[in-house]
Amino acid sequence: MDFTIPDELLELKERTERFVREQILPREADRRQTPHGPTEEFRHELVGLARSAGLLSPHVGREWGGLGLDHRGKAIVFEAAGYAPLATIAMNIFAPDEANMHLLEQVADERQKEEWLRPLAAGDIRSCFMMTEPAPGAGADPSMLLTSARRASSSPGGSNSGDFVIDGTKWLITGAVGAELAIIMAKNDSDPLGPAGATMFLAPMNAPGIHIERVLDTLDQYMTGGHAVVRLDALRLAPARLTHCMRWLGAARRAHDIATDYARRRSAFGKPLGEHEGVGFMLADNEMDLHTCRLVIWHTAWLLDQGERARHESSMAKVICSEAIWRVVDRSMQVLGGLGITDDTIVARLFREVRPFRIYDGPSEVHRWSIAQRVLRTGGAPS
Repeated sequence: MDFTIPDELLELKERTERFVREQILPREADRRQTPHGPTEEFRHELVGLARSAGLLSPHVGREWGGLGLDHRGKAIVFEAAGYAPLATIAMNIFAPDEANMHLLEQVADERQKEEWLRPLAAGDIRSCFMMTEPAPGAGADPSMLLTSARRASSSPGGSNSGDFVIDGTKWLITGAVGAELAIIMAKNDSDPLGPAGATMFLAPMNAPGIHIERVLDTLDQYMTGGHAVVRLDALRLAPARLTHCMRWLGAARRAHDIATDYARRRSAFGKPLGEHEGVGFMLADNEMDLHTCRLVIWHTAWLLDQGERARHESSMAKVICSEAIWRVVDRSMQVLGGLGITDDTIVARLFREVRPFRIYDGPSEVHRWSIAQRVLRTGGAPS
């Protein structure tokens, strides 16, 4: 691996940092940031700022309106943007849209890309991904999917179209409110063309049969549209794991910077807080956790850029980074003392945001199980 950052990428990193500092940080107290994420008006305003700065959708190919970054480039730019969670929304790299755009770019046909990917990359519309179900349905295990997809013998009006009909309930569906597009996971074992198991379906959110039942109140508050319960009632259709680490690493670095600055300025027992070992050691541990996360992310990104699938490394990155990032933000809050639990700094908000990261995209326990299975089969990742 070569850790040298090319001049072009370094300029993009610095431009992103300047954008965060000058355009986003002054807007963090905007009242249009609600308990269920920014309003659509606020989101469009943020997207407009990123578009003007030439920073919109850096992960999407240039032919679809993005900057065409590879995985290493994303690791650097996403961390820089993650310093302010609103910047990731402005730059159109937040979940679930970022991963949905990647998926569409990889597997959608040209018509679907023109209809859905291009406006997604432009920030004109939003999307959602419907995987999770209430118990006893699927959480991290897609084999437990209860949402069913079956081939219809005929479509309304009697034509023999072979449409799919989907029924089920999804919950914790991020961004469903206000989304134009849904990618739906359903069990398709009854398909007469052959059992396909867990299958992804593309659907417009205004299709008859999609009903948003309620929006859940959750710990995190930055995801546009919040998290909803969605019922799929005879919906008829024609036939981001590593990037989370990148973004939240930037947020953890923000918390660490705030705590470090406070430890320099605040005095107790005759000297600055940071000179007390109890505080200084927490800052040192933060620095080591941040460095470890960055190395893990860059290594996995490098493997992906070499054409590797890197599933084992991605699982390890998810566990290492989600838990280390949580530790960094938690220590930063401790260093800040009473100030840390107020909203006078962003650290308390980041504390609420990063805790669910250990659950989203597969909880740590599921990834540890997957890692252990590989270790037992093959001895782990190749050296």
